[in-house]
Amino acid sequence: MKFYTFLLFGFLLTMAESRAQNPYLATRNGQLELTPAGASFLAKLPLHCINTEYPNKTGHTLEAEKDARLSPKELHPSFYGCLDWHSSVHGHWMLVRLLKTFKNLPEEAQIRNILNDSFAPDKLKTEADYFTKYPLAKTFERTYGWAWLLKLDEELSTWDDPQARQWHQHLRPLTQQVVGLWTAFLPKQTYPNRTGVHPNTAFGLVFALDYARTVKNTVFEAQIIQKAKDFYLKNTNAPAFQEPDGSDFLSPSLEVADLMRRILPQAAFLKWFNAFLPAAGLQNVMKMPVVSDRNDMQIVHLDGLSLSRAWCMLGIARALPKTDPRRASLLKSAHTFINTTLPQITNGGYGGEHWLASFAVYALGQE
Repeated sequence: MKFYTFLLFGFLLTMAESRAQNPYLATRNGQLELTPAGASFLAKLPLHCINTEYPNKTGHTLEAEKDARLSPKELHPSFYGCLDWHSSVHGHWMLVRLLKTFKNLPEEAQIRNILNDSFAPDKLKTEADYFTKYPLAKTFERTYGWAWLLKLDEELSTWDDPQARQWHQHLRPLTQQVVGLWTAFLPKQTYPNRTGVHPNTAFGLVFALDYARTVKNTVFEAQIIQKAKDFYLKNTNAPAFQEPDGSDFLSPSLEVADLMRRILPQAAFLKWFNAFLPAAGLQNVMKMPVVSDRNDMQIVHLDGLSLSRAWCMLGIARALPKTDPRRASLLKSAHTFINTTLPQITNGGYGGEHWLASFAVYALGQE
């Protein structure tokens, strides 16, 4: 991974000097775009870690002594690499996204081979069965990993590619398992989780809603919309001025706004947003987080926060009227966050390398 760090730093050193000279990002019609060179480099990160079993945080709750002998690959034959299950899932999502977006990537054959192995029917059946085989596994990866799994399925479902259609079918048992778990959980979820890390409810509902709309699961969509309104419609004066916490990679306030802009008409969203996020809080979340030590696996979360804030700001900005001055400020801040953070994603070793590229690709996709 030191080679990747050196390569990326060398190529992106010019970013601070001139965006036009940067081979990884381009600007078109005022929007940032990942270049083919950027796609090729970022693809190398999940390609490296998807089959890297250790180090590993399994998230598995031991129910008997025999469970302690299970390796990550035995527990999760499709998604055992990249340190943890959810990072492996969104690493797979990123590779699918890059293949769909960039034709003739030099890594295409390698990507397809890895995806074909991960999406083997027997492996995905084991992944689906995990949630019922172990009684305590029903909350595994709820709801962050569930959200990325649905994002992966959504990406495959919209790709007109023979192999992708096959993969999508193979993924179906796991997808159905997750949708079933989520639809059973939502009626019981009395309160939202407002953290800036994995359990954040608004983030999960954003991806779940996008999925439900894409695959036309109207029952799931209606359930999500109702829960979002129950949780957030009457919220005012979000304490965004207190963000971030020290290991955040999501903004609690911006994630809620990114969800509500999806379910409210523009006029209603504007009224809600004005009451929800006061000027002082909005100004605070448009400040670049300070990342003091990228080799610290918790502190490096703040690079992810920059990227997730960016994708939320891009979406919120375009939900505001064109005459709203906050629109331009949000777009400018989002571009600054992406432009500043992208050179850093391999600057702290495996703690960031195993997941930050996916955040960068998703953020750029919101352009």
